[in-house]
Amino acid sequence: MSTQRTIQSIYTDGACTGNPGPGGWAVVIYYNDGSVHEMGDASRHTTNNKMEMQAAIAALQFLEASAQTEPITLYTDSEYLINCVTKWVQGWKKKGWKKSDGNPVQNQDLLETLDELNSRLVKWQHVRGHSGNIGNERCDVIARSFANGKIPSLQQLSSANAHKTLPKTSEINVAKVSDSDINSTIINTKSQESSTFASDITVMEPSTAPAGTTIEEKPSEVRVSQLRNLVETLHIADEIAEKGYLITSSELADLMDVHASAVTSRGDQWRWRNWIVSRVRREGNQILWELERGDQVENAES
Repeated sequence: MSTQRTIQSIYTDGACTGNPGPGGWAVVIYYNDGSVHEMGDASRHTTNNKMEMQAAIAALQFLEASAQTEPITLYTDSEYLINCVTKWVQGWKKKGWKKSDGNPVQNQDLLETLDELNSRLVKWQHVRGHSGNIGNERCDVIARSFANGKIPSLQQLSSANAHKTLPKTSEINVAKVSDSDINSTIINTKSQESSTFASDITVMEPSTAPAGTTIEEKPSEVRVSQLRNLVETLHIADEIAEKGYLITSSELADLMDVHASAVTSRGDQWRWRNWIVSRVRREGNQILWELERGDQVENAES
């Protein structure tokens, strides 16, 4: 009888060049059987604290979707992140998200999401950065690679066992973001000049490839079939954009063939292939997204 694979510990990290500037985040997940699963992504215009929070959000979403009941330790080299989640957030909520000086708390939307995802299963543990800790060092490499515009090779669970451990897209809860922040971001973005508009959009392209057969090794008929499926997917995305349909995070993740955490942790607006993807609003526990053809948006802004 095989032992159920469970998550033992998770390492997270964020990086930013310029602060604000291009950034990246990383998550490294360690299982009790010695296997490792890595995640990460980039953002064109962000801050270091945002990337630290995005990494933690992706980690907590992954843990929640796994339906694991055993406790885990989440390691981060950001004392600010730990203090936000374990100490300051409760006071900020009571004060209406105001600091002691009366100024609004920065990154309220991300902090709300972290607070909702956090649970008693998670022990937050600070680890000193650049001190030789393998998990922390690996996270740093991944996050900095994404921040510098490079796509690192991420270690993935073997395809044969992935179905037993990786959460399905439909099982991942969407991140909850402040509607006021969403609306203000969309209004501000649409009123900016085209140069600023372009810099605020995060480019999202597939950053990882599952282990297994490469494209070159597959029979030509399989590759052609995959291309047909891709074209059909692109047609669907075009129709969604043309009709102005709003879709949920899980539906968008299905369309893009990624985990929902890769959608909900992206921010308010980013580019995917030919489309600009924008967070519109939240209905219940679902975030709704809008797709617009990127060339049409750029022509309108020029």
